[in-house]
Amino acid sequence: MIADIWHSFRSLPLWVQIWVFGILVPVNAAAILWVDAPYGGWVAALAIGGMLPNVWIMLRMRGFPRSMAVPHVLVWTPLVALLVWLLSGLGGASDGYIRYLWLLRAVDLISLGFDYVDTYRWLRDR
Repeated sequence: MIADIWHSFRSLPLWVQIWVFGILVPVNAAAILWVDAPYGGWVAALAIGGMLPNVWIMLRMRGFPRSMAVPHVLVWTPLVALLVWLLSGLGGASDGYIRYLWLLRAVDLISLGFDYVDTYRWLRDR
């Protein structure tokens, strides 16, 4: 199983490999560092919650199928809405937290741009 998952991962374009494990996963996982910030628990739950179902999908499918986009669409769409709201007037938050929220919003918006397309393709091909 591990070999199948590794082969599937390595068959992705190099830029996707770098995007997923060099940017997307670390930026979303970093939300746990801000859990004590205003709404930090919600941000962390949604940021990490959009990734956790993919562990099960990856193990079950023995790779990286398009269906991995579905949890992102379902969980990160509300996260981005929350981030837009927080960034429109979050008083009392540290500068570091505000910068992190901007980064998280940018990264997840980029991801959702791909994820909506992959979700559509996955649903169409089912």
